Parts: sequence; C-alpha cells; structure tokens
Amino acid sequence: MPSIALHAAQRDEWETIENLMQFYVYDFSEWLPLKLAEHGFFNVQPKPGYWRHPATQPYLIRVDGELAGFVTVDNDTHLDGAEHNIGYLFVTRRFRGQGVGTFVVSALLSRIPGQWQIFHIDANLPARRFWARVMPELVGIECSLHQREVDGYPCTFYRFQAPPPLA
Repeated sequence: MPSIALHAAQRDEWETIENLMQFYVYDFSEWLPLKLAEHGFFNVQPKPGYWRHPATQPYLIRVDGELAGFVTVDNDTHLDGAEHNIGYLFVTRRFRGQGVGTFVVSALLSRIPGQWQIFHIDANLPARRFWARVMPELVGIECSLHQREVDGYPCTFYRFQAPPPLA
C-alpha cells in the first residue's frame, strides 16, 4: 500500500499547482472544447483572484513522497446551503486506480466539516465512475443527487453534510 499524503500548499507552491493545471486541462480537453494556444500550452485562467480568495484552500498530493497531484477546496457553490466545494481534483495518471483520490476526498471531509457539494461534468466518464463509487463509501446514504448545468454542460452534484472531527 503506498503512503499517501495531503498537505496544504504554501504560497511558494502555487506555481507547482498552476503547472499541474496544464495536465488537468489536457485531461479535460477530452470532454470540453479546450484548445492549445499557439505557444503549445493551454491558456489556464482560473477565475480572477481564485488562488488569493480566503476560502480557496489548495493542497498538494504526494505518494511515497513523490508529487502526484493537487486538489482545491473553495466556496464556489451551485447548490443552496452548500459551504464547501472541490474546485479541482487532479491525480496524475500513474497514480490513478490506487486509492489516491479516495484517500484525498476522505481526508478533506474529515478536516473540513459542514455542507458540501461535489460535482462532475457528466461527459467525463472516469469522474462519473469515480464519484458514483466513492460517495456511497464516504458519506453513505446521507447524500443527495442533483442535476444542473454549469457553463452550459450537464453536471451531477452530490450534496451532503461532513460531520465535525471526533474529539
């Protein structure tokens, strides 16, 4: 079993996350009409002020000490009453299917109590399979499903309550 670690990214590590965003966007280009710029990179432009917003919490993922991806938590919610949202979740292909994503989501839910929404674009079949498997494992039947469009794309939302950590 690999050793998986999730740690809050410090300001000097944001550039690492922005570099990893190229791979995140590359993966998404399979499901969305994202184009390479003339210089050969995707134009990655998160929402203005996203990284500096007080509610945005970026984390780096490491497997056996090796950089393996990133995740962000923010408050950019689409469902009434939701407080927390996973803005981005990216695990490099080498580490997919090894429980890394499940560990990361479980760790976040144990650290950050409150009303959550997690969503995926329906065209992203690997994400659909991942969340359909992971959500019942992590939050059981206390999860509600919602269908909404985000930026014109059909999405599935999971809404649930993460309990406070046990003392």
